[in-house]
Amino acid sequence: MNNHIAVDIGASSGRLVLGTFDNGTLSLEEIHRFSNAFSERDGSCFWDIDYLYEQIIVGLQKAKAKGINKCTLGIDTWAVDYVLLDAEGNRVQEVYAYRDRRTEHVMEEVAKHISPTIVYGKTGIQQLTFNTLYQLYAHSPEELALADQILLVPDYLYYRLCGRKINEVTNASTTQLLNLATRDYDEDLLKLLHLRREQFAALTEPGEVLGFMSEILVQQYDLPQECLLICAATHDTASAVLGIPLASDKSSAYISSGTWSLLGVELSQPINNKQAMEANYTNEWGAFGTYRFLKNIMGLWLIQEVRRLDGDRYSFAKLAELAGEADAFRSLIPCNDPRFMNPDNMIEEIRKACMESGQPVPETVGQLARCIFDSLALSYLTYLLELETLTGTAIEVLQIGGGGANNELLCQLTADIIGREVQAGPVESTALGNLAVQIIRAGNIANITEARTIIRNSFEIKSYAPRPLPQLEEILSLWETLQPGTVSETI
Repeated sequence: MNNHIAVDIGASSGRLVLGTFDNGTLSLEEIHRFSNAFSERDGSCFWDIDYLYEQIIVGLQKAKAKGINKCTLGIDTWAVDYVLLDAEGNRVQEVYAYRDRRTEHVMEEVAKHISPTIVYGKTGIQQLTFNTLYQLYAHSPEELALADQILLVPDYLYYRLCGRKINEVTNASTTQLLNLATRDYDEDLLKLLHLRREQFAALTEPGEVLGFMSEILVQQYDLPQECLLICAATHDTASAVLGIPLASDKSSAYISSGTWSLLGVELSQPINNKQAMEANYTNEWGAFGTYRFLKNIMGLWLIQEVRRLDGDRYSFAKLAELAGEADAFRSLIPCNDPRFMNPDNMIEEIRKACMESGQPVPETVGQLARCIFDSLALSYLTYLLELETLTGTAIEVLQIGGGGANNELLCQLTADIIGREVQAGPVESTALGNLAVQIIRAGNIANITEARTIIRNSFEIKSYAPRPLPQLEEILSLWETLQPGTVSETI
């Protein structure tokens, strides 16, 4: 079987991508693309999960129309959000979006019952208000009691397509409920939530065959006759990291650059010590026995919101062009400030932050974009230096995969600020990681090392060498006032 389809759904868009492996080269073709966004209803934020399922069906119909009758299929989405199913397999409640404000003060409540230090020692997962642990703590106890099964979003989409219920490990680890020692759901944390282990499905590794698409769906919607569902690394960051061809001859870190910027390294063992906890780094489980030791950085969400509020007048490429015409380092914002998580108006929030810190207020969309890109590049420096301290490894190359690899301004800014080479690409790293698991399982590629070599040889990787920044000391001094106790202590 040589047709492989990646269903890759992010917080702002989704698509079905056809991967074909032939004569040592992997090629991609986008079959179907669709938008995605949460909506607010009665003061809460929800995903339209039925819409996402329907778009997968539409994409598969398009695949069938192209003459594809046999294929494998894997699904990846964002993490932490979940679906409650009753004993009949029906949803108990609509699917909350992680930016919903119901968890704003839940971490403090949970800390009254169990120490964050204990939770981190058990799970190795960073403290974020939207982790599933805190979402479930905030959820209605009555609805949780009705839940026969708790599936994460990609698990649920697999269930709708083939009827099998799973909890895939790369996504399940982001719940902050998996115990690193037992490699299962932690009994103490389940007890805190008044949940039972039986309410979660079996933990499933990437590469496991889940079965064929439901025959009822095949006939009802005229889908490919033989569509074999293979468990991908269902957390999109896990797939993205698999799809980034990390340099083998130099020490390298990665950034999976999309709605979030996830900066980290791939490890064979977690780092869940006190220093890692205080720096709020996470140990998400990866495919093939790895761990993603990384930092969540508010990423392109910032510019996505600016673009939306500006009426989508400009493409992201045009916004980068306008930013390039604006004055550099005129205004900066601490990207990971919670105020930027889900403000009522991102443009006004950025302007208020600049005004409060005594900086020039960005007025034009170009100035806003420049403020965001400058601040992101400086954030990457902050956390790259932390990462080196925590791992004890000097990073020589930073590899950026995902949509942010297209942003030449941001990639060059990052190289200039961090003072080392940036390799950008592939843009389609998430779909490629998803496909790599499928192709390995199909027996066409031996392992992930071979897959990454094929990816590097099949897709453009652009290198950015650092250029001198005469005003760097002044820039870092300003940045230190916004991010106290970060850069200057580590340089």
